[in-house]
Amino acid sequence: MDLEKIIHKIKKKRKLCPHQCRKYECKECKGTSICQHNRIRSQCKECGGSSFCEHKRRKSICKECGGASICIHQREKSKCKECGGSSICQHQRQKSSCKDCGGSSICEHQRQRSKCKECDGASICEHRRIRSRCKECRGGSICEHQRRKSICKECGGASICVHHRERSKCKECGGGSICEHKRVRSRCKECGGGSICEHKRVRSRCKECHNIYKNNIDMLLKAASQI
Repeated sequence: MDLEKIIHKIKKKRKLCPHQCRKYECKECKGTSICQHNRIRSQCKECGGSSFCEHKRRKSICKECGGASICIHQREKSKCKECGGSSICQHQRQKSSCKDCGGSSICEHQRQRSKCKECDGASICEHRRIRSRCKECRGGSICEHQRRKSICKECGGASICVHHRERSKCKECGGGSICEHKRVRSRCKECGGGSICEHKRVRSRCKECHNIYKNNIDMLLKAASQI
């Protein structure tokens, strides 16, 4: 049996369409499993697809429904560090977004591709912000008080702890942003925080850094005017 006959037999067996998809799942062929929103019907929230639970989440990853993909730590199994999830790399980060591993979601500018302005990432809106966090676009992460839902005290955001602070920055909760010196890690001089400048001050409040920046801008403007 020649190669063409073998390929024809496999296609026939799998019921593939001319677009190399299963006929019933092909959007271009208007397959029977495609809904009016051009999605697979079972995976469409608006159609009330069978893959979604009463909480409007995928059944398999819904904590309240005890989804099959939820581990004993109440996280997605594949993304749980304690369970050694398949999506976790040797640096204890998600493989796809790990810079050291050269994750598939990392662009040439060493940022997440979808959130990179230079790459025109899919999550960047017309106002050059992350769409979900853009007030003008009424992003999904913005609450009625014009703040991020997760850090809004009035909304009882998920990132707000029992002490009414951002959990990651709360000393009493041992937040992830708090260093061994009980300071916000990025602003700790002893830890060499990212917000600390060469003059051992918070960069945004350093007069010397401000003057250097101002002088550099003046030099660039002067050079541009001479062109």
